[in-house]
Amino acid sequence: MENKEPLRVIVSGGGTGGHIFPAVSIANAIKNIEPSAEILFVGAQGRMEMQRVPAAGYEIKGLPVRGLIRPLWSPKNIGVMMDFFKSKNMVKQIIRDFKPQVAVGVGGYASAPTLNAAHAMGIPCLIQEQNSYAGVTNKSLAKKAEKVCVAYSGMERFFPADKIIMTGNPVRQNLLNASISKDEAIKSFGLEPGKRTVLIIGGSLGARTVNESVLSHLEEIRESDVQFIWQTGKYYSESIHQSLSKVDTIPNLYVTDFISSMDNAYAAADLVISRAGASSISELCLLEKPSILVPSPNVAEDHQTKNALALSTKDAALFVKDSEAVSNLIPLTLKTVVDDAKLKSLGENAGKLAFKDSADVIAREVIKLARKG
Repeated sequence: MENKEPLRVIVSGGGTGGHIFPAVSIANAIKNIEPSAEILFVGAQGRMEMQRVPAAGYEIKGLPVRGLIRPLWSPKNIGVMMDFFKSKNMVKQIIRDFKPQVAVGVGGYASAPTLNAAHAMGIPCLIQEQNSYAGVTNKSLAKKAEKVCVAYSGMERFFPADKIIMTGNPVRQNLLNASISKDEAIKSFGLEPGKRTVLIIGGSLGARTVNESVLSHLEEIRESDVQFIWQTGKYYSESIHQSLSKVDTIPNLYVTDFISSMDNAYAAADLVISRAGASSISELCLLEKPSILVPSPNVAEDHQTKNALALSTKDAALFVKDSEAVSNLIPLTLKTVVDDAKLKSLGENAGKLAFKDSADVIAREVIKLARKG
């Protein structure tokens, strides 16, 4: 007889948008399949997920967990470990109260105490690894997980082969349902339809090098017949506006600290300049967007470089090193965006690497694990 008890799922992870978007997408997909499902998020206090998850309509509990400090022998890590054990005890109480049938970890240090506690209490666990190079947390949790959902081939280097399911990374659902035309999208940014358009998204804190690359080539941008939509990130917005106030207005450059309608921005773009976070790459592949990737060097295990290489070696993106971006990025952009054949092959090859319905595939695995017991 079918188990009619409402499904209860704990979802844990976070610290960056790259972990939060997939987690919310998985939760939404579970609710789509089982509308009565109860989903509780567990994150790190003071981090982005504590705002983003409630905004998406889900309850979240915060833990005092923190990431390890480099170098690992730093005496400050004693406090980090004490917070980890405190978090693990807090999670055990959360689990006793909520009684989940399954725990989902999406990476980031917030998921470590949650999945460790869930496993110790006999709750089946599933982890989702977004990057082509597995993070420390997920590598340590893989032994305890029943299933590991991945987005890249060759992940047997990090995880037991019999646990791996190739699912791809869930992306923000609204990007896939966009219906705006390219001309309308371009007009929404006050730019001219019919002109080649480049979208620059450098992340939030990771945007510095990309922003410097633009500031170093303002004259080439002004003189080109190409227009740019430039998301600077809130952190850099003020200093960039100060720099731009010292030069004449550049009518083919639209500057904003944050783009809320990313569906419009992607629709407007002939070419995208982006960091190489897993979520961004999944979006670019699904939307078949030609891109130039500039991996951020300031991430754990340099996983963005490995993500970018997974595309550039298949001619699905161009790759510019962070250290070479200031001199090379804009000249390469201006050359590429007018090369129709190159744009076409980059977009088509990116599309071949895309996974459709990733969130649904993962949600079904989560439900299967929960119902197994």
